[in-house]
Amino acid sequence: MFAVDHAATALLLKRRYPSVPIAPLLLAVQAMELAWVTLNYLGIEHTTTEPVVRSVADIHLAWMPYSHSVMTALGAAVLAWAVIELGMGQRTLGRAVALGIASHLVLDLVTHAHDIVLWPGRISPRLGLGLYDAAPLAAFAVEMAYGVFCWWIYRGGRGLLAFVVLGNMANLSLLSPSIPGPEAFLAGRPLVVVTLIALQIVVTLLLTGVLARGPVPTRRRDHGWLDDQRSRETVANRTTEAN
Repeated sequence: MFAVDHAATALLLKRRYPSVPIAPLLLAVQAMELAWVTLNYLGIEHTTTEPVVRSVADIHLAWMPYSHSVMTALGAAVLAWAVIELGMGQRTLGRAVALGIASHLVLDLVTHAHDIVLWPGRISPRLGLGLYDAAPLAAFAVEMAYGVFCWWIYRGGRGLLAFVVLGNMANLSLLSPSIPGPEAFLAGRPLVVVTLIALQIVVTLLLTGVLARGPVPTRRRDHGWLDDQRSRETVANRTTEAN
């Protein structure tokens, strides 16, 4: 899944855990991708392209067993939960961050080609529904719908909605070979691909954080639920600190 929709997942988490600042949620949902960028630059993981790149199907995440395996994603989520909740006593933050890390794996399994392994060193099976290869426009529809759904649950403003929609539209040429775009310049330049994705991550995290800042938006009928949620979180955090 592209960067804008991973960032949108932080909106769901912020809605569920309103007392948690959005910054750690944004970092959590992109922790796997940030690891992937770093490991590609270090030459530990590898990305390749076809001689001609017309869509995302011509870009191959050839080797990424450390950043995008099931075991490392779930292991990182559990480790973050243990450190933050058990070690630091931040119960709500620990659970929100753990869910954010794991969410990246779940979303990538929906759209990726068969390039996600169970654990490092395990070559097969390779997981992924393969929408990017088999039905890229369906992947576009799924990602757009998911991003808008996250915005709707969060009850964000028009600026945030426009950003989610435009962020998805910006990826359309990568998901349709019939629509020309800058992807033609990516052929044979895997580190340019990595750099482009790194820039997408930074921009989408920053803009999502800016456009979603402030108190969690509420409707009249939501007040009771949010008040109950905040009360439960406050009691839980005080209990943890007391222990």
